[in-house]
Amino acid sequence: MEVNQRLEQTNSFFSTQATLPLSFRIEQLEKLKNVILEKELLLIKALQKDLGKHPFESYASEIGFVLQSIRHTTKHLKRWMKPQKAKSTWSLFPSRGKTVYEPYGTVLIIGPFNYPFQLLIEPLIGAIAAGNCAILKPSELVPTVSAVVTDMINNTFNPAYISAIEGGIETNQALIHADFDYIFFTGSTKVGKIVMEAASQHLTPVTLELGGKSPVIIDETANLNVAAKRIIWGKTLNAGQTCVAPDYIMVHESVKEPLIVEMKKTLGNYFGEEIEDKEDFGRIVSDRHFQRLIAMLEADRKTILFGGKNNRDTRFIEPTLLDATWDSATMQEEIFGPLLPILTYTKLEDAMESIRKLEKPLALYLFTNNKETEAKVIRCLSSGGVCINDVLTHIVPPSLPFGGVGASGMGAYHGEYSFKTFSHQKSILRKSTKVDLPFLFPPYTNKKEKIIRKVLK
Repeated sequence: MEVNQRLEQTNSFFSTQATLPLSFRIEQLEKLKNVILEKELLLIKALQKDLGKHPFESYASEIGFVLQSIRHTTKHLKRWMKPQKAKSTWSLFPSRGKTVYEPYGTVLIIGPFNYPFQLLIEPLIGAIAAGNCAILKPSELVPTVSAVVTDMINNTFNPAYISAIEGGIETNQALIHADFDYIFFTGSTKVGKIVMEAASQHLTPVTLELGGKSPVIIDETANLNVAAKRIIWGKTLNAGQTCVAPDYIMVHESVKEPLIVEMKKTLGNYFGEEIEDKEDFGRIVSDRHFQRLIAMLEADRKTILFGGKNNRDTRFIEPTLLDATWDSATMQEEIFGPLLPILTYTKLEDAMESIRKLEKPLALYLFTNNKETEAKVIRCLSSGGVCINDVLTHIVPPSLPFGGVGASGMGAYHGEYSFKTFSHQKSILRKSTKVDLPFLFPPYTNKKEKIIRKVLK
């Protein structure tokens, strides 16, 4: 079925208003949970085949993450759906105000390759919770996962309600140019601009979850052992192919050398000497992405402090520490792989000024035991989110919104924020028919003008 036919079918289903009751939404979320539990082993095998993910990593960062989100949503959805009272103004007395959440209609969700299950299904949870219909487009770069997820979705839900479509660039182009009611895209900034331009032709609202160079600032008060363990974990998770992965380090010059010692030790503790032989470490998703990373690595080869090994046949790239400068190849674009440039600073203000010269990142990480430094960095640097003395974990609590700013994206989701993202908040004012304020109506007089000036001061 071509895209426009699928969209027309889904719009027709939405017009029946079957998606509006709380009971229907909960039922669909339970269906989603049950099919995930049923297909868990297939998903784990697919993630291992396409990305080399260890089963632990697949469950922790993909399947378990989504199951936790479904539980949280079903528990709180009734409260989220309640109309919100809003104060009116005495000049409109007697009247009452409220806001209600209504679904947009049919939403398009385009998923990326790096967390191909979580980053496709997590938005779907919000779309279902808000009462929308949805069409999903999994990434063609992970064909095994795409096939499993498409089969799961299309055999679980009424295809007129929720469906998944596989395909490449032509399919993506057809989808983003169709007249959806909302588009949720996760991927690169470059493609995000294309999606936004296409959406603008229909004035379709969008959420763009993009990326950027997420910095790690390490000051002289930081616990270097803790910093090394957490940064290396965050950088090697999914072989560095994480939108909020630490992209580069800015460390105070006085603690650079001991930090490098700790990081080398941590890499040995995590993976041993022959990292390529370990199932704990993933692979680069495609030959094109592998070649892009190798080009960076070769350009910066003289600055390697640790690592650098690679294997084109298996798309393996060893976690690599680099003694970088702002002119290094790895500092010219988002890395999205296991290469970690390390730069130094003397004054925090200089470090922050350097960071501000780049586009606003999706995440900002700070390792410090100085509260004043913490407050200054949060106040002076803009980013999608901030994590103090850790990396990545700020995206886990459903009570915190996850999203970018500037070139790293727009909009946010997770938990109640997902529900609100996929809902239009409609304002309602109800006025009594028993009382009117006569000064509001023509003919206008000086006396009425004096009254309105007093009322609206």
